[in-house]
Order: sequence, then structure tokens, then C-alpha cells
Amino acid sequence: MANHSPYHHGDLRSALLQEANVMLRESGIDGLSLRQLAERVGVSRMAPYHHFKDKHELLCALAAEGFRELDKLIEQAAPASSLETQELHTTLARFVRDYVHFAVDNPDRYELMFGRPIWKGANPSAELKETAFACFRHYAERIGTLIGEQRLPKGSKPLRLAQASWATLHGLCRLMIDGIYVNQTDMEEVSHEAVRLMLAVLTPNRG
Repeated sequence: MANHSPYHHGDLRSALLQEANVMLRESGIDGLSLRQLAERVGVSRMAPYHHFKDKHELLCALAAEGFRELDKLIEQAAPASSLETQELHTTLARFVRDYVHFAVDNPDRYELMFGRPIWKGANPSAELKETAFACFRHYAERIGTLIGEQRLPKGSKPLRLAQASWATLHGLCRLMIDGIYVNQTDMEEVSHEAVRLMLAVLTPNRG
């Protein structure tokens, strides 16, 4: 049990999500329960049910919080349309590095965001679907700015490029999380190659 309650007075839902994230890191998805969460936050066993009807709804809320954090990473990336090639490389490198760390530092939360526990059963909450799709639209809009600046070949579709580049990042993260790449050197070098490939597409065709 936690040594102190993160909740005193105010926003209980936020306190529950904050502590649930801690439990998720400590014990994984299977180790998370509403009863133990209530004990750790220092409220009655029934209090969490006023905010989450069951564990599944809590997991969806945690995944939605993850997408909000990821959206902040996307927001922090400078608009690529205003950057020269070297600046674009630096911006992409920082974003890829931050994205990979976002995933591998919180593997169970990343699994909730993208994995089987929620999406395979086709049972995401309305909040989760709205937040996840908004995050992807934001990412696609960033890619779309490059089309307007003619950084991509004519006929390229921003949506398809966004899907392909996100799939590249996601695949890299899964290799890290699942233990295929376990060394820090691996992560840095493969991240660099991912940036190089993305940059090759996003660099203006000078031919």
C-alpha cells in the first residue's frame, strides 16, 4: 500500500488516474484493481465506481490520458513546413526519440493505448476513441503541412504517409518493448535510421 494518499480534497478522478498509472508501472494491467486503487488513494472501496463503472472503463481512461500526453509531444514538434532540411532532421530526431521513450518507459500504458486489451475486443470507450483519433488527426495535419510546401512528390496522400510513418514508429517501439532490441545503443541507432528514412521522403525532390 502507498505510504500516503495522493487525494485530499478536490478532483478524485484525477487522483485515481494518477495512482492507477503508478500501479500500472508497478504491477502491470493484471495487477490493477479498483479495490486496491481505492485503498491506495485513501477513499472508500465504492468511491472509484462513481467515476469508473468497472476496470475496463478505468483502463480506457488511462489509455485516453496516454493519448493526451502523446498529443502534447506532437504539439511540441515545430511545424515542419517552416524548417530547412537540417532543422527538419533535428526536429524529427527529437520527436522520434521522445516517442520511443514515451513508449518504452511506460510499456503497459502503451499496450493499453494500442494493444489487444482494449482494441482487439472492439470495446474502447467513447472518450478513448475521440482522444485517440484526435491525436492521429493532429499528427496527420503535421504531415499535411509538408504537402502544402511541396516537400513530397506530387500525388502523395498525407493520410497514407501519416499512417505509414506512425506504423514505423510503432513497430520500433514494439521491438523495444518486446525485448528484440534491449540495448540503449540499439534504440538510439535504430531511431536515427527511422529519422533518416522519414527525412528521405520529406526532403524536396531536387532532381
